[in-house]
Order: sequence, then structure tokens, then C-alpha cells
Amino acid sequence: METILSKYAKLLVHYCLEIQPKDKLYVRSTTLAEPLVREVYRHALRAGAIVEMDLDFREKNRIFLTEAEEHQLSYVSPIYKQAMEEFNAYLYIRAPFNLKEDNNVPKGKSAIRRKATQPYSKTYFKRTATRELKRSLCQYPTLAAAQNADMSLEEYEQFVFGACNLFADNPQQEWLNRRHDQQRIVDLLNGRDKVQYKGKGIDITFSTKGRTWINSDGQTNMPSGEVYTCPVEDSVNGVVHFSLPAIYMGQEVEGVTLWVKDGYVEKWEAKRGQEFMDRLLKAEGARRFGEAAIGTNYNIQQFTKNILFDEKIGGTIHMALGQSYFQTGGKNQSAIHWDMIGDMKDGGAIYADDEKIYENGQFLF
Repeated sequence: METILSKYAKLLVHYCLEIQPKDKLYVRSTTLAEPLVREVYRHALRAGAIVEMDLDFREKNRIFLTEAEEHQLSYVSPIYKQAMEEFNAYLYIRAPFNLKEDNNVPKGKSAIRRKATQPYSKTYFKRTATRELKRSLCQYPTLAAAQNADMSLEEYEQFVFGACNLFADNPQQEWLNRRHDQQRIVDLLNGRDKVQYKGKGIDITFSTKGRTWINSDGQTNMPSGEVYTCPVEDSVNGVVHFSLPAIYMGQEVEGVTLWVKDGYVEKWEAKRGQEFMDRLLKAEGARRFGEAAIGTNYNIQQFTKNILFDEKIGGTIHMALGQSYFQTGGKNQSAIHWDMIGDMKDGGAIYADDEKIYENGQFLF
């Protein structure tokens, strides 16, 4: 019988990454994900790919940022450079040992490291925007991620595999069905110019004229289930409260409210994590929006402190401060991309060109 991890690997290789003979595939994960990595390696080779693996061990990044000197922090692996610039596909399998490992690393060293890798991050964003670099981000269930989600490991495995439709006889067909269902949403939104989110603590409008809504159907993220765009940079106005905690770099910020004028966040507050937020919003481009989205995966209904799943929760909206997705037509550039989520299931509404198209977490068409 086919194992669940073999089904997972086949979905990643054939549906998410669409691996073709002679494609060069770069796989990054940790040694904890070895069982899934083995199956990905097997199916990618069967598909004819050339595969390079990069597996982190426990506390590798913490040791590096603690011990490395400036010349070491500025060094970028030639394999990573080549992967970002030339490879055909990139798979990142999240499999954390400890989600708090990097909390106390020297902040100045992190900045040096980000500066060194930023050119390749820009290349990554540009190439993934056109699928010149086919990429997928997914999750391998580990104890650290399960604990962070307030679940047992067994419960978390069921959650992850269920969110990816791996219990279905044909997971790929399930995702093709979702692609079809979401296409009607993006078709409508791509025919409108103005969007308004309204809800508890939310009354914010933005223009999407000249921008593109994207159907996120499980190819670039597994799981997925969202439609997203980038607002016209100077068009966002109003106030938005995010009822779910906002997680970034392992830090949890609760009760975030943003006041926005002409696309610029003029004021912000958090009930918890204000100091971290103050520091992060000093980054260039961090006070403008790089994304506005609607979560559509109703198989995901619980908050797990993992943005890969949380931003897809059916019945929510999210907006991201910082880096735009180039494929939407967005122009904002930043070292950060921080997603923040608001629940719309209790009185929330979405208007497109002043027509109500969404209420209480559900589309009306």
C-alpha cells in the first residue's frame, strides 16, 4: 500500500512543482524531515530531475549567528546562489526542531546576514513570480510545531495531512477542484477596481486597479486555499484590527490595530509585543502593504501559530506589511513580509466596487 508520505511526495513533485525531466530541484529542510525527504528524492529522480539537498541540523542557524564573524556572515553558499539564479524548482519543507531557537541571537549579526542574502531573495521573488523558478513551501509534522499548535504530534499529523487533502484517494484531483472553485472568485475580483473589508474593528478600503488577484491553488504553498493581490500602494485607507495573533520570526504579537492613510501606516498598536512591532516597522517598506488576501480553505478552522496554515483559514482575511508579490503587479519592496489575519465569520463583509460579495466568512455567489 502507498504510504501517506509517498502520496505527499508525489503531490509535491508532480502537482506543486510539475517536475520535468532534467529539471534542477533544490530541496531545503531539516534532518527531522528525512522520511519525507527520502520520498521526495525518490519521486523526483523517477521524474528525471537533478536533485540537490540542504538539510539543517539542530540549532545550526543559532550557532552560526552566535559564532560567525562578519566575513562568515557575508558568505553565501554557491549552491544556494546557483539554485536561486538558475535552478528550475525549489522545495522548502518546514520541519522545526525548536521554534524559539533563534530568539536570542545577536540582532546586529542577523542584519548582516539579511544584507548578504537580500540580492538572492530579490532574484527568488522575481523568478517565482513567473514560475521560471517553480517553488513550493510545505510542512513536515514535528513535535515543536505540534506543541506550538497546542496539539499532540498525532493530532498535528492528522491536521497537516488533512489540510493537504492527503487522505483523499486522489489528492491532486482535490486540488484541481479547488483551483476551479477559486477561479470564479478571482475572475470576479479581477473585474473590479475597489475593495473594502468591514468587520469588528475593520473598515479599510484599497484600490486594485491594474493589479491581479491570484488563485492560490496549492502549487506554491501546500496546503493553500486563498486568493490574494497587492493593493495599489498609496490607495489603502482606514483602520484594520487583526483578531488573530501576528507571528513573525518566532515572535507573537497580539491585538494588532493599524491606522492607514494613503497607503502608509501612520499609527499602530499591539496589546502584546509592541516593542518588537516598533522595531520591525522601522524596516524600509514595512509601513506599506504588500498583500491583501482572503482565506478559502475551510478544512482549516483552527489557529496553529503557523502562517502557512493560518492565513488559509476559511472565513478570514489577511493583509501583509512589506514586500509585494511581483506577480500581482505590486511594487513595494522590503526585507519583511508580515501577514496579519482577521476573522470575518462574525459579522464581517467584503465589498467589491460597493457590491457586497462576502458575508460572515462566506462568498455570496
